[in-house]
Amino acid sequence: MSEVMEAAPGAADEPESGGHPIYAHAPRSGEFNKLRKRLIRNTREALDKFEMVRPGEKWLVALSGGKDSYSMLALLLDLKWRGLLPVELLVCNLDQGQPNFPKHILPEFLAGLGIPHRIEYRDTYSIVTEKLPAGATYCSLCSRLRRGNLYRIAREEGCTALVLGHHRDDSLETFFMNLFHGGKLAAMPPRLLNDEGDIEVLRPLIYCGEDDLQRFSDAMAFPIIPCDLCGSQDGLERNAMKAMLSDIEKRMPGRKDVMIRALGNINASHMLDTRLFDFAGLFDKRTQS
Repeated sequence: MSEVMEAAPGAADEPESGGHPIYAHAPRSGEFNKLRKRLIRNTREALDKFEMVRPGEKWLVALSGGKDSYSMLALLLDLKWRGLLPVELLVCNLDQGQPNFPKHILPEFLAGLGIPHRIEYRDTYSIVTEKLPAGATYCSLCSRLRRGNLYRIAREEGCTALVLGHHRDDSLETFFMNLFHGGKLAAMPPRLLNDEGDIEVLRPLIYCGEDDLQRFSDAMAFPIIPCDLCGSQDGLERNAMKAMLSDIEKRMPGRKDVMIRALGNINASHMLDTRLFDFAGLFDKRTQS
């Protein structure tokens, strides 16, 4: 069951000070403006560097009701208002049937701002609870089911990309989880193609810090929906990585930014992967010299 709402003319007037209506009640302080500009700058860098934007395409913007997805939506709308994001945006929330999910919050928020959106109901919560034992962490299976439904919705709506609110810290936490527990070097990429090869996944917040997004969300007073409605939280491994990175940042401010930049500055000849660098070929080069 789904509901698609198009932007209604006059549903939300532009604030007199300019900008998308989502910023109508945003703080006017210099501190907030600096934060907003920094997040816009980081988002634009990701969009440009990884060539995410093809004018005229349509993106499905996943909105969970958390601080990250709300902030991503506001930043994308800001860029569109400035004429810097020539794509069509359709916001989508997938109601997965968690107990006590406040169904009215997101439709009212989006309709009040005249933002085109689709609300989809799929009871994946029952599937997860049937397959996993009591007390287990639901997040991994829940996420896979959610992603599958979002791909389907993107196809139905003619979208070429699914846009997610994962940020710098999410990518770093994934990197260290893979390093410590998976024995590989891999993080959350800013852009990837799904297995079927028809939908791209974009993460335009990949250079945005979680602390900045939290401050931005608090200042914007978004109607946050908690992520613990099902009684399950992310596993202890991710929480441990988050705590470790927080401690590093506290001891050495700015290290998170250095680390995310390092993920895009890889010297294959100084790693140990023979698939990325021809170490055997060094002998041939030496004998030829």
